[in-house]
Amino acid sequence: MPLNTTCIGAYPKPGRTGTDHWGPDQVQTGGKAGQARSFHYGAGAGGEVNADRSDADTRAAVRDQVACGVDIPTDGEPRRENFIHYQCHHFHGFDFEQLTRKVHRSGGAVGDLPTITGKIAPKPGHFLDHDYLIAQAATERPVKITLPGPLTIIDTTADAHYGDANALARDLADALNYEVRALAAAGCRHIQIDEPLFAREVDDALSFGMECLDRCFHGLPPEVTRVMHMCCGYPGQLDEVDYPKADPGSYFALAGALDQCAIDQISIEHAHRANEGRLLELFARKDVILGVVDIAISRIEPVEEIVDRLTRALEHIAPDRLIAAPDCGLPLLDRAGAMAKLTNMCIAAGLV
Repeated sequence: MPLNTTCIGAYPKPGRTGTDHWGPDQVQTGGKAGQARSFHYGAGAGGEVNADRSDADTRAAVRDQVACGVDIPTDGEPRRENFIHYQCHHFHGFDFEQLTRKVHRSGGAVGDLPTITGKIAPKPGHFLDHDYLIAQAATERPVKITLPGPLTIIDTTADAHYGDANALARDLADALNYEVRALAAAGCRHIQIDEPLFAREVDDALSFGMECLDRCFHGLPPEVTRVMHMCCGYPGQLDEVDYPKADPGSYFALAGALDQCAIDQISIEHAHRANEGRLLELFARKDVILGVVDIAISRIEPVEEIVDRLTRALEHIAPDRLIAAPDCGLPLLDRAGAMAKLTNMCIAAGLV
């Protein structure tokens, strides 16, 4: 049988490429390591300026992925100004007027970030179930919805209230769980928590991040596939080479604990930066979503190259536990580039 395929989250937004993927309601100044990012949040900073356009863009993103052959597409995240702050807008405790200058991503960026000024709690009602239903209506294939994890939210916001990362992470996990349960109730069967910060803050991930990951998925029915994504990090623009990345050794430090977490699938990159094959063997209880096309380069990998990556991976993991995917989200690419990469990926997955 061919390998299953999926995407990780974001899809190119119509008319935007590169750093413009932050969206029309944020202005990003700079984008390379050490330069400041200044975020300006307007009335639409929840993705709600033009709901009709966002819905149409969602349907188009899903249909593109399906046309490429992707088995489990995502909604493409077209209504998110960025994948972290979109979530934060729907929680009490975040101030988007009072921004705080902060170094984040382990020194890789400086930003004027939303400030946590009160206890984190979900606002009444839900929103991700709406996003899911719009996306799912565009295909008969199961659609996956993604959320940023607690450690990643903490890194890309500024805490002026808690003073305790552990307590803050637990409240964020409980608030995220409120949306995760609503997704499951709406019929979503693939839910992904993105925690790229695990690879940068290994001590925090082991100390309380794993527990909070479990809290995010607490109470879900067994038919829901629980997915966790982490990655080494990517540049602010396409084909940029010199930028900070997480230590590849962090995956080995985290593998044992992740293999014991209440998740079903672990997503890691492999094209942008190859992992040692023995890493896959450490995920003895989990399926692995393996990135086999690079989302940070414009070059389109040929099918043969992707087949080789998958074939080598299969020396270390059974085919029924390996899923092919891009390394991460696709917003740095234009639509033609993203579709070319996804099409070759899906052809390759059918050949191994």
